[in-house]
Amino acid sequence: MNPEKERWILLIVLSIIWGSSFILIKKSLEHFNPYEVGALRVLIAGILLLPVALSNIKKFPRKHLKWLILAAITGNFIPMFLFPIAETELSSSIAGIVNSMMPIFVIIVGMLFWKFSTTKRQLIGVVISFTGACILALSGGESGELKVIPILLLLLATLCYAISTTTVKSKLHQIPAKILSAFVFSFVLILPSLVGLVMAGFFNDLQPNKSLFIGLGFVSLLSIFGTGLAMMLNYRLLNISTPLFASTVTLLMPVVAVIWGIIDGEKLTVMQFVGGLIILAGLIFLRAKTPKKEKPQEPEVLRF
Repeated sequence: MNPEKERWILLIVLSIIWGSSFILIKKSLEHFNPYEVGALRVLIAGILLLPVALSNIKKFPRKHLKWLILAAITGNFIPMFLFPIAETELSSSIAGIVNSMMPIFVIIVGMLFWKFSTTKRQLIGVVISFTGACILALSGGESGELKVIPILLLLLATLCYAISTTTVKSKLHQIPAKILSAFVFSFVLILPSLVGLVMAGFFNDLQPNKSLFIGLGFVSLLSIFGTGLAMMLNYRLLNISTPLFASTVTLLMPVVAVIWGIIDGEKLTVMQFVGGLIILAGLIFLRAKTPKKEKPQEPEVLRF
């Protein structure tokens, strides 16, 4: 297949998969509490990727273990709980819009901790998008109630993603994405996810009924497609394109999330719509012109 055509196909497919993750979280919450959703998502991904991890165990980066743990906890554990918790009070559409701010945090974290260079244009874009996030947080939704705490939880989740992304880019870039994800989920996070399920009370009243199997179906889709398959496709996209082009997926994800939300009966208020547009405007502004030397700022892998 022509590389130009292939990269556009991969970009669209990734946007659909990751943009659909938020509605899958919402549907999973109809059957499990947010802590069970987060733990199950991590556990299922870990079990599926365990054969890959075991077959590549000799490549396990023991000398970089602390960075592997940091990337795993911040990128594949904490956010898995924060998003379901936030979506108990926010729509999946809003969650998708706020998640699009992840590259903003990549720039901030990269500048503060990894000494990535930052342009004036990028800083202005950060301010624009942050303004949009504030409007979203203060809009109150259809009920008129302020949703500051859930928005802050989503922003914390995107910050965690940024910490994980910049850590991988700076310290773990030599490990292929497929193998790295297998190590993260299988060797680092299976045990914590099991502990999380126990603490969430998943096994206390476990009954093999229709609700259980439907819920497991939604969480499994979230793990298989939103985590495993999407990571492989993203790695392929990075191989045949630039990080800047690959990161364009964060601009398309909110569109998919909003479409799914509308199909499911969600409604955006005028203020929420305006806030979302401002966030996207800030992202477009800061990415309109990015010097080649700043490529480390671009996220290599994005996880919902």
